[in-house]
Amino acid sequence: MNAPNNKYKHLFFDLDRTLWDFETNSVMALEEIFYKRNIGVLYQVDFHDFHEFYKSYNAHLWDLYKHGVIDKEHLRVERFRGSLNHFDIDNEDLAHKIADDYVVVSPRKTQLFPHTIEVLEYLHQRYPMHIITNGFTEVQFVKLTNCGLDGFFKEVITSEMVGVQKPNKAVFEFAMQKAGALAEESIMIGDDQVSDVQGAREAGMDQAFVNYYKEDLIFEPTFHIFQLRELKNLL
Repeated sequence: MNAPNNKYKHLFFDLDRTLWDFETNSVMALEEIFYKRNIGVLYQVDFHDFHEFYKSYNAHLWDLYKHGVIDKEHLRVERFRGSLNHFDIDNEDLAHKIADDYVVVSPRKTQLFPHTIEVLEYLHQRYPMHIITNGFTEVQFVKLTNCGLDGFFKEVITSEMVGVQKPNKAVFEFAMQKAGALAEESIMIGDDQVSDVQGAREAGMDQAFVNYYKEDLIFEPTFHIFQLRELKNLL
């Protein structure tokens, strides 16, 4: 591991899958909605099967959204419309109801990755901290508030504010401008090797890749860690 580096004046964090446990919160939200809407009984569909298809299809749609192929509203509904259609459920009204349910229920789930609060409390005493996220603006602010994270961050930048998605360097440049930060004094901390590591590097920022799932490296980050608490030794 690299030695601690005191050159940083601003820390930028990704939110989903870095601090907020997206997978755990998403499956809890979807299961709640699945049973609320009585999908299993009405259509004889197993929740596990539904979730497995949804997870894959949702990831595919998010990739299209990041590349500007589809817009936010299409993504918001199509992930549920397509999942229902996969199980021969042709119900446009239900797709819209689930989509509306999800943006209300999901951000109110509060599972964080281990040591999130401990690490943020430690770093908050030492640095101005900010969020850079690809998530929908109205949803991300609800997550931060419900998890008690909003007080840690000075600026919360969503890709919607910029009009492009990470890894586009314009998102990072916009965030630094909002924070009054210089690239050489900033570090991006995130779980995604493309969106966070590559994007920050192209914007001239250092990067800390939080490799929770021990992925093979695609890019060599400035720092390579496996859990959040390692940041206390770096920063």
